Amino acid sequence: MSGRGRATVLLVVLGAVLSVLGAGTAQAAGYRYWSFWEGSGSGWAYATQGPSLVRPDDGSVQGFRFAVSADSQDAAKPRRSPDFAKICADTAAKDGSKRVALVIDPGTAADAPQGETPPPPRTACARVPKDASSAEALASVAKPLRYGSDALLCAISGYPVAGCGEQVSGTTGTESGRATASAPTSASASASASGSGGSGGGGPSAGVLFGVGAVLLLGIAAVAQARRRRG
Repeated sequence: MSGRGRATVLLVVLGAVLSVLGAGTAQAAGYRYWSFWEGSGSGWAYATQGPSLVRPDDGSVQGFRFAVSADSQDAAKPRRSPDFAKICADTAAKDGSKRVALVIDPGTAADAPQGETPPPPRTACARVPKDASSAEALASVAKPLRYGSDALLCAISGYPVAGCGEQVSGTTGTESGRATASAPTSASASASASGSGGSGGGGPSAGVLFGVGAVLLLGIAAVAQARRRRG
C-alpha cells in the first residue's frame, strides 16, 4: 500500500472518530432545577452548600434561579442584582431576628417545562429568627415550596407545577430522565453541593468511548488488510 493510500485510510478513520465524538458532544445533557446562589457586592457566587445548611447573617442576599444547567460552571445566575439595601429598604431591623434579602428568578420560557410559563422574577425581604437557614427564609416568603423524596428543591411558589431535576437533552430540549445524586444539587434542602454535573458534565459517555474504540479497530483492520494484499 502506498504512502498516499495509508494517509487516505487514516484520514477516513480520523473523520469517523471525530464524527462519533461530535455526536457525543451534541447529546450532552443538562438538568432543569433551581440553583442556589449567595450574593455580595461583587455579584453572585454559586453556593457550595444547600440552603438548609447555610445560615445567613443579617444583611445577606440569597438567590434562586430556575434554568437548565449542566453544572455549576454552566449555571445561569439570577437576573436581579444582590442589592440588600434596596430589597429590604422597607423592612426594619428587629431585636432577636435577622433580615435576609431573597432574589427569586424562575428563568425564561426556554428553560420552562413543557406547557408551563415562568412567572416574572421577584425579590423579597425575609425577617426570620437569627438561627434560621436560607431554606427557612425562603419558606417564609415564597410558599408553597415543593421538595422531592431526596430533599431536592423542586418548586418555589408553586413553580414549576410538576417535575424535579429532570435531565434534558442538549439537542432537543426534551426530558430524558431524572437528576440523581450526582446531578447539580445546590438547591437541595439537606445535602451540600459538590458543583459537579454528573452525567451532564459534558464528558464523553461510555457509549461514545466504545464507539471510538470500534472505529479505531476497524481502521487498523483496514490498514492491515491493505498491507496483506500488497504482500
